[in-house]
Amino acid sequence: MDPLTILERAKQKGLQVIGITDHNSTRQARIIKEEYTEEIPVILTGAEVTTREEIHCLVFFDGFVALDEFQSYLDAHLPAIPNRSDYFGDQVVVNFRGEIIFEEEKLLISALDQSLEQVEKFVSERGGICIPAHINRPSYSLLSQLGMIPSNLRADALEWIPAFRGGLDCESDPAFHSFPLVCSSDAHYPDDIGCRYTELEVEGWSFENIKMGLSRLMETIK
Repeated sequence: MDPLTILERAKQKGLQVIGITDHNSTRQARIIKEEYTEEIPVILTGAEVTTREEIHCLVFFDGFVALDEFQSYLDAHLPAIPNRSDYFGDQVVVNFRGEIIFEEEKLLISALDQSLEQVEKFVSERGGICIPAHINRPSYSLLSQLGMIPSNLRADALEWIPAFRGGLDCESDPAFHSFPLVCSSDAHYPDDIGCRYTELEVEGWSFENIKMGLSRLMETIK
């Protein structure tokens, strides 16, 4: 999953927008956005956060200022548990020349000491996008950890996996129908890129237009 492999596979699949969201880190996303010079695919930068409740949540930011603020937030709230590369694998940031330019010493699959509500608030205050991830998965999801979709949830959309065998029932929860729904590949390997995707109607691929396109998905649902 080096930068060139990710982008080449995304182009092969015809994806116009991709999100780079490593677990509890924005550093690789920043490098890809900074060094990529083509217009398509558009790159959304962010992270897949593990909250205190062990809920995975996708967050995206417009511009490096907010992104770097969020990286500082992650650094401050990720516990100082060292990574064991022999067991969990290397945690490196790689540039377009295949060179390792950073290695994270903290274990990135750990949960932050911040709640979902606190993460949502931080993202919202900086104009970002916040999407609880794979909510019908039987682990690391809203339903697996809380058993429900909270009534006070402030999210831009919910990510779910349609026709997921063994998935949790989310459609019977009334709150499920109060949010735009997206699905994505959650790709950890190149072959998974583009296996699921969401179609948006937008007038140009700016961050604000994409955010507005998410809100318009509600009109389709209704």
